[in-house]
Amino acid sequence: METTSRVEPQAAPGGTPAGEEAPAAQDAPGARRGVDGYLTADFPWYGLDEAFTGARWLMRVGTAADGTVEHGSTGHGEVPSWKGDQGLEVQRFAVVVTVAGRPVRHSGDGTGVLEATSVSTAAWLAGSGLLSCTWPTEMERALRQDWLDQQTALSWELADDLGGSGWSRLTLPVDGVPTEFHYRESEYGWVLAGPAQEGVHIGAYGRGMSAYGLGFSVVKDIAGYAPPAD
Repeated sequence: METTSRVEPQAAPGGTPAGEEAPAAQDAPGARRGVDGYLTADFPWYGLDEAFTGARWLMRVGTAADGTVEHGSTGHGEVPSWKGDQGLEVQRFAVVVTVAGRPVRHSGDGTGVLEATSVSTAAWLAGSGLLSCTWPTEMERALRQDWLDQQTALSWELADDLGGSGWSRLTLPVDGVPTEFHYRESEYGWVLAGPAQEGVHIGAYGRGMSAYGLGFSVVKDIAGYAPPAD
């Protein structure tokens, strides 16, 4: 699993008061907003295929120390609310995470070595992304960081053990080709991860939209996705 995948997911607010907006996972350092970051990537982006006819929107890209785009997310359906005024049951969205396939390599600043990316990397980013929009607003502030630490550690362990009992198998089309994904559900939503046809890894997470009817394909025009709202 790639070590730099830990840059993006800072999933919940820790000390954010109830009712105030929690920072999204993509708000971490090394993340870039808007379509420009997507256009500079040296790999194709994935989203839901043409069977999905709802709203499409961009999140953020994650970059390495030298500015190279490593991963990013495309959103579908309703933009998740990170505020305490919207219940989990009314949010309907699916987010597709695309992770560049990278071999073991030196870091951009030459100070270390980065592990190769894998399907586990995509699973970790998807799991932490789901955490970023499910933090418990009803929980006492003092307990939220403990909850976040526990759930983040669990997400990492699950992503690092895709063959374990925490995952089932789900076959979905990727560019029209049946592809096997690792899949899991929780009270907060679902997460899946698997390979794509273009040398990248796909992760996805969502709530209110069933994962069983989804299909993925290369995004032909990333500019057709709405930019992230401030």
